[in-house]
Amino acid sequence: MSKVDFFEKLSKSPKPVIVDFWAPWCGPCRVIGPAIEQLAREYTGRVEVWKVNADNEPDLMRSLRIFGIPTVIAFHGGQEVIRRTGAAPARDLQALFEAALSGNKPGRISPSPSQRTSRLVVGLVLIILAIVIGLSGITWLLAGLGALIMFSGVYDRCPIYRMLSTRLADIFVKKSVDM
Repeated sequence: MSKVDFFEKLSKSPKPVIVDFWAPWCGPCRVIGPAIEQLAREYTGRVEVWKVNADNEPDLMRSLRIFGIPTVIAFHGGQEVIRRTGAAPARDLQALFEAALSGNKPGRISPSPSQRTSRLVVGLVLIILAIVIGLSGITWLLAGLGALIMFSGVYDRCPIYRMLSTRLADIFVKKSVDM
């Protein structure tokens, strides 16, 4: 499907559209493939699901500013609502389908309890490893990486992070609107 054909078909689609940009050699694409197929069956008649082989459509990829695969984009009324790049759990992919139906960007999706636990454990292991080796030079980077990984498991519950991210989003959105 060429770039022109894609946008023409998208503008004429009477239903919301989910587009899965993938490649046959892409491991994460194969990981989310079954979840997308299952969701496509669940949303049959309400949402169209298109699969685009990224290797065959480099112009379309550039025009949509897709720099990594898998990328799944939800469109409503021909307009992009939200996109997700990388492997994602089924609940995150379902949020894309719901966004396509409603036309509204979903709220922030929090990590699942198992994701939180694994991030906290991996981060803690890295910090402990850095301490055992001795905090000097490169091991400080290891400890910092561990702290970042741990924070990624709880960031959405941190009031300081929420306040700062909201303010920064307001600043950057205001500047991008002004431009």
